[in-house]
Amino acid sequence: MRDRTSVYANIDWLTTMIYLALVLIGWVSIYAAVYQEDHSSIFDISQNYGKQMLWIVSALLLAGMVLLIDIKFFPAFSYIIYILVIALLVFVLFKGTIVAGSKSWFQIGSFRLQPAEFAKYATCLALARLLSSSSYNFQSFKGKVFAFGIIGIPAFMILLQNDTGSALVFFALLVALYREGLSGVVFFVGILLVLVTVLTLLFGEFYVIIACSVLAIIAVFLIKRTAGNVAKLLAALFLTIAFIHTVDYSFENLLQPHQKARINVLLGKEMDLRGAGYNLHQSKIAIGSGGLTGKGFLQGTQTKFSFVPEQSTDFIFCTVGEEWGFVGSLVVIGLYITLLIRLILLAERQRSDFSRIFGYGVVSVLFFHFAVNIGMTIGLVPVIGIPLPFISYGGSSMWAFTLMLFTFIKQDAGRKELL
Repeated sequence: MRDRTSVYANIDWLTTMIYLALVLIGWVSIYAAVYQEDHSSIFDISQNYGKQMLWIVSALLLAGMVLLIDIKFFPAFSYIIYILVIALLVFVLFKGTIVAGSKSWFQIGSFRLQPAEFAKYATCLALARLLSSSSYNFQSFKGKVFAFGIIGIPAFMILLQNDTGSALVFFALLVALYREGLSGVVFFVGILLVLVTVLTLLFGEFYVIIACSVLAIIAVFLIKRTAGNVAKLLAALFLTIAFIHTVDYSFENLLQPHQKARINVLLGKEMDLRGAGYNLHQSKIAIGSGGLTGKGFLQGTQTKFSFVPEQSTDFIFCTVGEEWGFVGSLVVIGLYITLLIRLILLAERQRSDFSRIFGYGVVSVLFFHFAVNIGMTIGLVPVIGIPLPFISYGGSSMWAFTLMLFTFIKQDAGRKELL
């Protein structure tokens, strides 16, 4: 029988220590964000900070259990886990509880569970299993359909729950596909589409179509004017115009009023400081007021007097910025960047294709959450309501991110074993 002590001897302790540091920072930040003088103990389970302690302890137990599981379990049961989570995503549409406008939670007494958080973990597993299969060819059209299908199905189910933020996270898995051979053209086209989308929302589809048409005419004189090149250019122009119409239609007819308002505030088209722009405005005040070294622990006025909504969940970074200032914010950001770089290095040293692909899936999801969550608190991206990994309050996200991270740590610890 394999010596179980080797499991803990071979784990990557740098990654583990960063995880523990972020979890501790999160617990203390939640305490500061919703501190109550009548409940001053950080262990008081009647308050969010006490409940977060329970989530942290249970997450650590979960991490320990994952490290004891044989590494062959994960590729063997990837599809089963994926199917079970998809079933939960379907079930929650009928039996779920609506929280903050999203029907994405199971309510069991005072306990809430959000399947969407675990769907990210399950999708990473299933995608790694598919791409690492010896009979699978990602470069074929059929192969790409299967890969995008695994990513798209849970994203679509979560979108039906009216949880746009969580659905968008799945597109981050394109990074893992890129590592496995997805053409860089896809990312270039994606960047262009984002640019066209922003310009359309800013100036309207008429002016953007005119601009694209002018650029197409200029391109005709710059390229080699063969029938094939001209045809490709016209096709590109036609598809771009169709996309511009889609952006305008989607914005006006598919987005909720509060989502449209948030985008307009971000783009500077509205200054609704008491409505859609309130969260962002208060968030920027809180972070900016922290200055270089912050106001000090439990001294944050914006958070202490509840000016910042969702201050223990989506906007937890405001507490860090206000109480610990630029220095504290830089430490937190530095920990995340170090973690992401370390995970990439670990992924590249894997002997198993499954482990490498899963590792890049974990990196993709963590980076998206980290970049978008902090970006929305300082006004760089729209407020879409996703947690900051290991720091925001919540059991579902804590468990799901811990599962993702320690499954990969386990894969790395056993990388010398043949799968």
